[in-house]
Amino acid sequence: MSAPTLQAAPATRPLRTARTRHYAMCPPTHFDVVYAINPWMHPGTPVDVDRALSQWAGLVAVFESLGHRVDVLPPAPGLPDMVFAANGATVVDGRALGASFAHAERRAEADLHAGFLTDLGIEVHRPQHVNEGEGDFAVAGDWLLAGTGFRTSTAAHAEAQELFGRPVVTLHLVDPRFYHLDTCLTVLDDLHGQATVAWYPPAFSAGSQAVVARLFPDALEASEADALAFGLNAVSDGRHVVLPQQAGQLAADLAARGFEPVGVDLSELLAAGGSVKCCTQELRAPRTS
Repeated sequence: MSAPTLQAAPATRPLRTARTRHYAMCPPTHFDVVYAINPWMHPGTPVDVDRALSQWAGLVAVFESLGHRVDVLPPAPGLPDMVFAANGATVVDGRALGASFAHAERRAEADLHAGFLTDLGIEVHRPQHVNEGEGDFAVAGDWLLAGTGFRTSTAAHAEAQELFGRPVVTLHLVDPRFYHLDTCLTVLDDLHGQATVAWYPPAFSAGSQAVVARLFPDALEASEADALAFGLNAVSDGRHVVLPQQAGQLAADLAARGFEPVGVDLSELLAAGGSVKCCTQELRAPRTS
């Protein structure tokens, strides 16, 4: 009699735990495409401000439905990219490194962000070097991942390390379509000092690809189609991952890893090269012992 066939037990998905977050966001009241500072922007492209406002309000509603706090930064006329609030600062352990924008068109945003954070009781460090906030900085466990190549300078990486006291990992971006780190990599969770990330490897230099693979051997790789749909411009609370609904395969892959993808439509803002994460600055509270 032949031996019984052993069948592998079904794989169990990891249990993901959401953590309540605090976000700063700015409505696209003055949204427009009147200059080009990334490959997605084409001046004269018609934009529907009412639709942009409706989509943005839908994103706020999703965050609030998940139990997160959203504070609203007042928009200012003449600054059409203020909706991309993630670029205005990086807040870690209750302190902020303010932004210093690479392009003149956005530089006035920095003081408005700094004043807003100060009013919330957050200490703001005025930067000495060019950085574009969470566009190029991402907290990943005990590390701070830092993009460079198109906007943020490597000198700003050292500045962030000194301020936050966290080791900074420099990652070089090489594809201008992915001009900020948050367009091609997202942190999904950061439990016990070790993070899980999703990314699009071709956006990075060969050396930086090797670094990410070494630090995050279980990283989820997105397809080019989902990356171009800004699927990696996502926001995660450790369980729920809010991302553009057009990134369908990425959503399925996240679900297979035990996350709960929440699709939203921010297609109007893609005309300026931004989506979910670009609109969302996280205000991280001081660590508790």
